[in-house]
Amino acid sequence: TVNTMADQLNAFASEVTRVAREVGTEGKLGGQADVRGVGGTWKDLTDNVNFMAGNLTNQVRNIADVTTAVANGDLSRKITADAKGEILELKNTINTMVDQLNSFAGEVTRVAREVGTEGRLGGQADVRGVGGTWKDLTDNVNSMASNLTNQVRNIAFVTTAVANGDLSKKITADAQGEILDLKNTINTMVDQLNAFASEVTRVAREVGTEGK
Repeated sequence: TVNTMADQLNAFASEVTRVAREVGTEGKLGGQADVRGVGGTWKDLTDNVNFMAGNLTNQVRNIADVTTAVANGDLSRKITADAKGEILELKNTINTMVDQLNSFAGEVTRVAREVGTEGRLGGQADVRGVGGTWKDLTDNVNSMASNLTNQVRNIAFVTTAVANGDLSKKITADAQGEILDLKNTINTMVDQLNAFASEVTRVAREVGTEGK
């Protein structure tokens, strides 16, 4: 009996040590202690070790699945594994991150579609609760949309004025690149039309009024 007890304790210690080493040190999940022929407290201890290892395996694998999905651009997954304590805090943090990324992606897509595809200007991305890089990206998207809105509306205002015979307006919106080229082209056109109108008026006045 004593020898049997010693054998069982050795088996118990060996299995618990193996599972603890695999899970805690080597990061090998899924291991379970297999201690045969034990009962009472030793069985309870074995079951508790296995329960702990099983829980940790499920939690870590679920977290890994979700974070891998996020890294691959899939924002449809959330961590669902039961958790408590610091693991629960990590679960909530990652799920909140997924929500914020979904909100960010949705808002940026909406603004890009409104401005770039539907031609609806004035839209701004509204992503609440984000900071750091995500806030910077949101601010940059909004700055781009706002700049484009101001430029296009200013160009439309001036060209509409020209179409209505008002040559007193010029494009004043800040612009760079091709938008700046367009701004300069339209402003030059207004100058040329003004010069043309002035010359035609002068000639008409001289010939028709002054008899020159």
